[in-house]
Amino acid sequence: MQQLLSDIKNQTYKPVYLLCGDEAYLRLQYKNKLKEALVAPDDSMNYSYFRGKDVNVGEVIDLSETMPFLSDRRVIILENTGFAKDGNDALADYIAGGIADSTVIILIEAAVDKRTKLYKAIDKAGRCVSFDSQNDDTLKKWILGRLKREEKQITAHTLDVFLETVGTDMFAISGELEKLLSYTYGRNVITEEDIAAVCSVRLDTKIFDMIAKIGLKQGSKVLKMYNELLQMKESPFGILALIVRQFSQMLQIGDLIAAGLSQKDIAAKVGMSPYIVGKYIPQVKKFSYKDMTNILDACAQTDYNIKRGLIGAELGVELLIMDISR
Repeated sequence: MQQLLSDIKNQTYKPVYLLCGDEAYLRLQYKNKLKEALVAPDDSMNYSYFRGKDVNVGEVIDLSETMPFLSDRRVIILENTGFAKDGNDALADYIAGGIADSTVIILIEAAVDKRTKLYKAIDKAGRCVSFDSQNDDTLKKWILGRLKREEKQITAHTLDVFLETVGTDMFAISGELEKLLSYTYGRNVITEEDIAAVCSVRLDTKIFDMIAKIGLKQGSKVLKMYNELLQMKESPFGILALIVRQFSQMLQIGDLIAAGLSQKDIAAKVGMSPYIVGKYIPQVKKFSYKDMTNILDACAQTDYNIKRGLIGAELGVELLIMDISR
């Protein structure tokens, strides 16, 4: 990321860039930074954008070899083509043979396969930049920097509550921050009450609450929560995946508790904030090791039954929830 910023600052550009990784917000931000640095906003003659699986690579190469019109540079962006994951030998050969000096090609992809000929060609001739999901500390610094610019204050505990509520997706965080800034207009301190009033609760936080009810054997409440999620158009598969993820995390935390690690050390091991680990610990203690492994086995069996067409997804997850709540 720093090398990319250095390229922009020094105006020394590579002929090809690959911006990839899980964090869509950062991919978009740096795509825009590169585009703004390379081509004027109103220069439609020297900027081309291609998107999707049906991009004609021959057309891209021909365009790349075309001299820019009244400009030093031609910029071509290829987004979500799948080339970085599936490969494209024609484009790989073109890049390896040398892109025209006046052209910069930028590929924007979430998933990549570093074994492909194309990835290797880009890595050798240009720059591959991966924007992965950010850890809590990095997200907090980013949020605090944004709040500081708006002359807003937030306590460390309230910031933990905010991240727990909205999650770690930077697009979601950005949107929820905008809500908070509007809601707290005229005040300089953001409180937990503000977060509760306007922020959308992420799905895995709702699943966390559901698992708390499972631990208390409150089957009817768990089922009600599940039906509410379905009414909100949440996918049964998504709900099942999050149940698996949360019990897997609980199992890991349980092992670390048994090993005698402190809350702070557990947080470092599992990549969570100590505040979030602190919320998990009481929940972990409601389940034995055998309980959690049995639940994960039941989840795997439910997933198998659904995928083999032995039961519908909604009913399958509902029966699972009823079973593990008993």
